[in-house]
Amino acid sequence: MSRNKNDEDDYWNNTKCKAYTFDDDDDEYAELKASKRAVNSLHGIADDDDDDVEKVSWSGEPVGSISWSIKENATGGRLGDLRELGTLRSGSDTTQQSISKPASAYSLSSFFKGKRDSSSSLFGISRPGSFQSLSDSVTGTSTVSYAPDLRKSKTDYKDFSIDWSPHETVRQMQKGRMYSLERFRSLKDKLHLVDEAVRMHDGNVITAVLIYLKRTLSKEVLFRELVYRQVALQQFVHYLKETGQQKLLMEMLKAMGRTEEAALLQYKEHLSIKSHIKKTEYLKSCIGLPFASDDSGFVEDHYSLLDRQIIIEENDKRVEASGQIEVFKKYPRKASILHMPLVTTLYYSCFYHYGESEGTFSSPANLKTTFKISDKQYLLTTLAARAKLKAWRDVDSLFTTKNWLGYTKKKAPIGFHRVVDILHKNNAPVEVIQEYIALVDNTELKLNLGTKYKCHNIVIDTYRDLKDRQQLIQYRSKVDKSSQEQRKIDYILSNSQIRWKN
Repeated sequence: MSRNKNDEDDYWNNTKCKAYTFDDDDDEYAELKASKRAVNSLHGIADDDDDDVEKVSWSGEPVGSISWSIKENATGGRLGDLRELGTLRSGSDTTQQSISKPASAYSLSSFFKGKRDSSSSLFGISRPGSFQSLSDSVTGTSTVSYAPDLRKSKTDYKDFSIDWSPHETVRQMQKGRMYSLERFRSLKDKLHLVDEAVRMHDGNVITAVLIYLKRTLSKEVLFRELVYRQVALQQFVHYLKETGQQKLLMEMLKAMGRTEEAALLQYKEHLSIKSHIKKTEYLKSCIGLPFASDDSGFVEDHYSLLDRQIIIEENDKRVEASGQIEVFKKYPRKASILHMPLVTTLYYSCFYHYGESEGTFSSPANLKTTFKISDKQYLLTTLAARAKLKAWRDVDSLFTTKNWLGYTKKKAPIGFHRVVDILHKNNAPVEVIQEYIALVDNTELKLNLGTKYKCHNIVIDTYRDLKDRQQLIQYRSKVDKSSQEQRKIDYILSNSQIRWKN
């Protein structure tokens, strides 16, 4: 519809959206800036950027003012999407004030915004965003301000409805859009919401729903219903573990009859205790918990071992400082024995306390008896420790046994080929190594070890016993010329009493 000149003049003279003129630029612009500063100072609901540009709605009111917000909310034409703000930066002449939460259901705080947060996925499930619901926003502190998102596109919340079904609500959550769980107040609706979330197979959605149920249901009801929903239960257990809510987690496990898991969870708490004495006392208190039969024995051993390590550590610190024992002077301790595994403790004991009477806590024999260490494990650990010290007599005594007639014999439960490997790793002399190679029963293995570690006498004697002339001749070329080994081979080859196979 066309307008005549008088109508157009009336429009431009009466509307609040006046045309720009150079004449009244200073007065009008200064007035708008003063109005903006007043609104920001009172309510802190406008952005602190864009200082030189005023935002005006079609009604003529500055966007973000009190009257604008009331009008926008009262008309119901659009939903004010909220943005959660931190502490606002104030100018030198401006103080910070926060808006108190109105009691009306149609106040600013009655609307919400789904915020994406890549760090909120606790369970490694990549989904379209995580969520901040209306209930989470309302429970914020008084220092949090809420304001319409002036830059938010209407397309993100144009389909918002307060009458969504559980299925539709979960779909919105999965897409990272606005949602509200407050309308689901009955137990039936809340359980339906959980079932829909599980059906979507989205860990973030399941967790968000469970947090709402945790806040709005009693623990007894929540635990009872989660028993029949194992997927949600496992997600809730993982959430409690990740957020450190150990007390609630233990209550839930005990209520569900999962006493062994609750006991292990309580036992795990010792990891956070720094004091050695307090940790020992805590482990002692865990002995009576309802562990499985196997786990119960391990907990007792853990307590006994740590208690023993504390005693050994205090004593060895004092002895090492005094400088009276040779082994501590020659091989100073590189680390504390506290919290070391049982095998490491045994190695330490064999290194520094070998030969002590079984009645002492630091005795290797006492450790073997108390913790039921197998003969094989004990022999391997002791061999490694004594070979490290080049204590070859101690090594020899490990394998020497006597029968009822008093005859001595060497015997090893681990096989002498493994003994040879350990000795070689600890730089044992050839004379020691070949003594144990000779005790290997398997002929082929004996020859391989003799060749590998250059124990020529072992190889020469084995080929002689096998009466293998050709192999002996071939091996003659591998030893040094005019060496004792070569002369030995020549003497064997010239012996007419040996009946060679070839």
